[in-house]
Amino acid sequence: MFPEPKFSLLDISSWNRKEHFEFFNAFDQPYFGLETEVDVTGAKELCKTKGWSFFLYYHFLSQKAVNSVEAFKLRLVNEEIRIYENLHVNTNQFREDKTFAFSFIPFEDDWERFQIEGKKVQDAVNHSSGLCLDENTSRADSIHYSTIPWVSFTGLTHARNSSYIDSVPKISFGKLSERDGKFYLPVSVHAHHALLDGYDVGLYLDAFQKLLDLS
Repeated sequence: MFPEPKFSLLDISSWNRKEHFEFFNAFDQPYFGLETEVDVTGAKELCKTKGWSFFLYYHFLSQKAVNSVEAFKLRLVNEEIRIYENLHVNTNQFREDKTFAFSFIPFEDDWERFQIEGKKVQDAVNHSSGLCLDENTSRADSIHYSTIPWVSFTGLTHARNSSYIDSVPKISFGKLSERDGKFYLPVSVHAHHALLDGYDVGLYLDAFQKLLDLS
């Protein structure tokens, strides 16, 4: 049974970003995006040594990083700003037939438990067809992840339904590149500018890199 969303409400009237929120929330397209890369040399080697899924491992570390930055937990829901307690992983999983499906991995602070749940999800996707849309696909208390392992991108855009109010950050990973014996993973972050800024994206990326460096 997946966890029920837990959240508190942000008081917009006393928020030091009140004017920023009102300014960007009036935009037809309030999302902004940043593309960069992180050094995953240690994490990649650890996964190889341990026999772990590198895909699941960097999702786990990214999940820990976003949960350390409160701005990533803010969501616009029914004209209120919610601060969710934990953010879960909504990501795409690829099949042998080259199609993909959406999948949901609940927040977990322990790698072993995250890995077990992640493998269950991967197995379920491999024995399914279509997009696997369900009630968890549109959960606000998640991050929309995607992986494009064939392209070491330097820019990225997302398909969006402009009639649907969406404030969930989107984080994408690309193809590994090697330079001077080190491995780098492209990372794209797209987020609702009424809720967070480039500073907050920087906090996430710094936290993500520190966790990767500890590997």
